[in-house]
Amino acid sequence: MSEQNWLKRLSKSKDDKWIGGVCGGLGKHTTVPSWFWRLLFCVVFLLYGSGLFIYILLWIFIPKESMGQ
Repeated sequence: MSEQNWLKRLSKSKDDKWIGGVCGGLGKHTTVPSWFWRLLFCVVFLLYGSGLFIYILLWIFIPKESMGQ
């Protein structure tokens, strides 16, 4: 799987979501589970303060999962 194809298929999850589905979508389209993405965003937020900002940007710019997926 090429990196370019992975980025084109990236979408927010409608099933595995707590807030916006960003971590669920990342977990679905990568080999890293969604709980780890959630943990990573929390740690980055607590240590550097930018995790929430990055999450919000991804929430805005990553498209929703289509019905066929």
